[in-house]
Amino acid sequence: MDSQNLKETVRQIFTEYLNLHGHRKTPERFAILDTIYSIDSHFDMETLYTRMAEEEKFRVSRATLYNTILLLLDAHLVVKHQFGNCSQYERCYCSRTHHHQICTQCGKVEEVQDDLLREQIAQTKLKRFVLSHYSLYLYGLCSKCSRANKRKLKDQIKKKEK
Repeated sequence: MDSQNLKETVRQIFTEYLNLHGHRKTPERFAILDTIYSIDSHFDMETLYTRMAEEEKFRVSRATLYNTILLLLDAHLVVKHQFGNCSQYERCYCSRTHHHQICTQCGKVEEVQDDLLREQIAQTKLKRFVLSHYSLYLYGLCSKCSRANKRKLKDQIKKKEK
C-alpha cells in the first residue's frame, strides 16, 4: 500500500473509531494522525511535538498530543513501546511484525527483521489463546558500546601494569 492510500485508510479507520465512541473529529486529531503516518520510525512525544510545530507548521498543545495518542492506541493505529525508562511510539497499521534490539548502555533501538523467528512464533501453538500480535525486545550491547567497553578495559589494564 502506498503512502497516500495508507494515510487515507487510517484516516477512515480513525473517523469510524471517533464516531463509534462519540469523540469529536477535530483538525488537530487528523493532523496528528497524518504526521505520525509520515514518520517511518519510533518517536517520542517531544519529537512528535517538535515535528508538528517545525516541519508541519501545525501547532497543537502537548495535552492534545497526549489525548490523541491515547485514542490512536485504543483504535490500534499506534503502538507504545517501553524502551528502558523511555516511552516511544510507532504507527502500526499495515506494519510488518518486527523485533527490537535495545542497547542497555546507550539506549539505541534498532528494528530487526527475522523471517525465521517470525515464522516460528506464528507457528507456536498456544493453549486457549489466539495471538493477534506481539512484541519482542532483545537487550544487550550494540557494537559501538561493546568496542568502547573493550577499549576502556584495555586502558585500565595498561594503567594497572604501570
